[in-house]
Amino acid sequence: MTEQLQHATPTGTDLAPFGRLITAERTGLTLADIPVDTLLTTTLSAKVLVLRGYSALDKADLEAYCRAAGELMEWEFGTIMDLVVQENPNNYLFDSGDVPFHWDGAWSEKAPRYFLFQCVQGCEPGAGGETVFCDTAQVYREAPDDLRELWGRTTVTYRTDRLAHYGGTMSHPLLATSPATGETVLRYAEPLDPASYRNPLFLTIEGLSSEDATRVMADLSERLHDPRYCYDHAWDTGDIVVAENHALLHGRNRFTGSTARHMQRIQII
Repeated sequence: MTEQLQHATPTGTDLAPFGRLITAERTGLTLADIPVDTLLTTTLSAKVLVLRGYSALDKADLEAYCRAAGELMEWEFGTIMDLVVQENPNNYLFDSGDVPFHWDGAWSEKAPRYFLFQCVQGCEPGAGGETVFCDTAQVYREAPDDLRELWGRTTVTYRTDRLAHYGGTMSHPLLATSPATGETVLRYAEPLDPASYRNPLFLTIEGLSSEDATRVMADLSERLHDPRYCYDHAWDTGDIVVAENHALLHGRNRFTGSTARHMQRIQII
């Protein structure tokens, strides 16, 4: 570990049911004081790493810091997305409602290994907007054998209009192997009902009978949201959160109060 993370460890806290919170021991430390390779190694072990008391970087410095760890996801807006609620968005990501589970880079040739959030402005207590992470490796380990057998035969085709920085049609096996840990994980994006979400997402299940496909879909809608597998992060201004993208799915709770939250997200391939 770096000197900074070593100094912070005594005030560190294991999060439930997974994750690690590291609080800077002294003032004046920034994200750049932690070598990015150490940051990512710690994140891989914890799955979600929360840093508090470390000053954020401006966009140019954040990009340079993350680029030292590998290739960055490039979008039409660049490498850093500003996540804010918009008044009349085309896509549900920028709405005030919930964001169902998904994984980053699903519509790209390469999915990122990690993604990092800087919270420019947090949420008022009780205002909602928490980011929810689901540990699908643990979901798989604790699933019954007959269900895992069904998952192993399942391929999901997704379809959505390209109204934001992603879209089209894609197919993915439900099960995958994490290239970082060798764990079996689930790759799944929850369907988005057009009656409830802008830019709806439609799913077709292949490889199963209609009866088994219905069972798998119904089970996933409950199992992935089981509190035993989910960590909800309530955002404070200044929070820096790094998440492992292969084992985890993530989403967002709907806002119930102020929607003034402002996040910056960057993805490392």
